[in-house]
Amino acid sequence: MGNTDKFDMIANLYDTPERIQIAKVSSDAIRNYLVDAKSKNAIDFGCGTGLVGMDLLNEFNSVLFLDTSPNMINQIEQKISDFNLQHVDTLCFDFEKEGLSELHADYIFMAQVLLHIPDVEFVLSRLFEVLNEGGHLLIVDFNKNEKIDSDLVHNGFNQAELADMMTKIGYRDIQSETFYTGSKLFMGHDASMFILDSRKR
Repeated sequence: MGNTDKFDMIANLYDTPERIQIAKVSSDAIRNYLVDAKSKNAIDFGCGTGLVGMDLLNEFNSVLFLDTSPNMINQIEQKISDFNLQHVDTLCFDFEKEGLSELHADYIFMAQVLLHIPDVEFVLSRLFEVLNEGGHLLIVDFNKNEKIDSDLVHNGFNQAELADMMTKIGYRDIQSETFYTGSKLFMGHDASMFILDSRKR
């Protein structure tokens, strides 16, 4: 996944008050879209230090934390050990490099991950294969922001264009909304965040 080296370097400094707060509003937004999830298995895709997934542990039967950064995964494993967490697993893996045919989930959520992925359509197609029938992919990310010009990340996403791309892949029942606006959220710029819910069926 994009920018793995950068995330490796900042892993042990990642949990700042600002990131913790954004993770909380993101996990709350995801929680609003969960349906009968207590018996379901979830993947926190591009989990970082697990700030979003940790807040959602009680919503699912089990959660797999997946990231390309070994140091981020180490941070999560430390939290799992510190809090003696059950029904939790970790996986260091890069979907952009290889497939993982034995991996399946009822819910996949990704918070501020898509903007780091160069080939968005390819990764969303891979995640579609991982979802069980009836499963949900939930995406939290920034709305497109023309003020941001970066070689490292996308400058956000147009919700309608993202939904069109996902429909072509096979996702259905796509709905999205802007749920949060904040100052200096995105590379020093004011920005808004959306959540998109989609199903495989």
